[in-house]
Formats: sequence, C-alpha cells, structure tokens
Amino acid sequence: MKVIDLTHTISENMPVYPGTETPKLVTANTYEANGFKETLLTLFSHTGTHMDAPSHIFEHRTTLDAFPVDQFIGKGLVIDCSDVEEGQRITMEHIHAVKEKANQAEFLLFYTGWDKHWGTHTYFGDYPAINEEVADYLINTKKKGVGLDVIGIDPITDENLTIHHKLFAETEIVVIENLTRLGEIGGELFTFFALPLKYENADGAPIRAVAVLNE
Repeated sequence: MKVIDLTHTISENMPVYPGTETPKLVTANTYEANGFKETLLTLFSHTGTHMDAPSHIFEHRTTLDAFPVDQFIGKGLVIDCSDVEEGQRITMEHIHAVKEKANQAEFLLFYTGWDKHWGTHTYFGDYPAINEEVADYLINTKKKGVGLDVIGIDPITDENLTIHHKLFAETEIVVIENLTRLGEIGGELFTFFALPLKYENADGAPIRAVAVLNE
C-alpha cells in the first residue's frame, strides 16, 4: 500500500483566490505562559486544497455537513490532461481515452500539472479547465466528486461560474480545487479520501485529500 498526500499546506503566505484574504495563524497560547501551545486560525472556507458544496452556489442546496460521510470516500481515477496548454479546455477526448476506468470511478481528478505554479503569479492565470460536455458526463454518470490541481473548476475569467452552476444545479456532487501531486498516482483506480472540516452550514471547507494505492 502506498499513500500520497494530495494537499497543499495552509500557511499565512499561501496563494488564495483573488479578492480573498490570506489565512492568519496566531499563537493564542504558548508553552512558556500557558504550558501548551494553541493556534487561532482565521481563514475563508474555500482556502487551499478545499471542497465546494452545492450550497456554495445555490442557497437551498446541500451543505457539506449534511452529506453522509461516505460521500467523501470512493474509487478515484486521475486523468492525465498535462497536454492541455494554457487557455485550453479539458474535453471528452481525455475521458474517452480511459473510458472504462472513468465509468467505474466515483471521483475523477484531472491532472494538468498546474500545481507546479503554486506560489507564483502564473497560478492565477489562464489555467486549463473542463468544458461543459465534461461537466455533463460527470452529471450523467452520477460521480461523487471531481477535482483539479488548479484554483478553480471554472476559468479565472468566467465571473458567471458556468461549470459550478451546471454541476450544482441539481446534482449531489462535490468539487475539489487546488489539489497537488496528482502526477504521482498513475492511471489505475485507487481509493480516494477527501475529508472536509465539518462545521455548520458548510458551503465549502479545507480538506485533507489522500490517495491510497494498492501496490
């Protein structure tokens, strides 16, 4: 068994979506004064490697805390989209290349390699994103979730959040953004864990995303 951590570390100087404040990690208690250390965390719900709930877009749709916990665990498949260039879209051709495995998977994770730009200005640029036909496939095959190693499932220029709206309108699916190390998993099915912080009425939350490979 091999376990790969697919999660970026939360820090005060980490990349965040434009317009969002960076996290604050303040030492609230110290070894010297209190005999223990405790940290006050202040961060937005869509910080770092995180999960979007349908309620992120639609007021009366499902929140993360309302999902059964098995929503966040399942068979994952990484689809290699590293050939998609800046400003281009991920299409059904990438899924058709691995269609049998894609149909079996509960989570599709699209590997673009864009995580190599984490911490640079390029990360917020014209990264690869899925098109609407791919979104339709995710809906029609009733996937539990979809993930990417970029900052958003919609292009950075799409203020209408078209793909978010399409996926969340009626489908019980979660969206995972800012994954990393997808290129280390390979092309076989594996067990995927994406466990969000559980808080009341959660529109989104940081997650610890992990791939468990059977070797």
